[in-house]
Amino acid sequence: MRAVTSWVPLMSDAMQEATVPPRQPLPPDMFDELCPSALLPFRFGDKWAALVIRCLEYGPRRFSELRVPLRRVTPKVLTQSLRGLERDGLVSRTVHSAPELRVEYALTPLGRSMLEPMAAACAWAAEHWDELLDAREAHQAPRGVPPRGLGV
Repeated sequence: MRAVTSWVPLMSDAMQEATVPPRQPLPPDMFDELCPSALLPFRFGDKWAALVIRCLEYGPRRFSELRVPLRRVTPKVLTQSLRGLERDGLVSRTVHSAPELRVEYALTPLGRSMLEPMAAACAWAAEHWDELLDAREAHQAPRGVPPRGLGV
């Protein structure tokens, strides 16, 4: 498991922009359609909250940056998720006015503390992937039809 460190600005925004190299863009395929987290029997916040938290793991991001790996989420729903995370104290929203107006979202220390339990939950889901799929298929199967692996 990788170590998690806090992101704390050590200088003013203007100084930081002048000295910090540009951050790497978030990859469009950051979240696989078959991600084990989709099978978790519980959620961290709303449907998209855990994915937003993962996107902010390595530092602040603008809304448009979050949209790249979260392309399946409508802008309205992403806004609602960010507002909920901000309301719960997991994400901070910072408006920068110079050199141009922009808004960034970042994990708070409370939000950063969610990374370890989320990683454990995803590892658990990956470990129990087949069992979770079998349970879902059995629940969705028409009555009288045996679920996968339990037939004659």
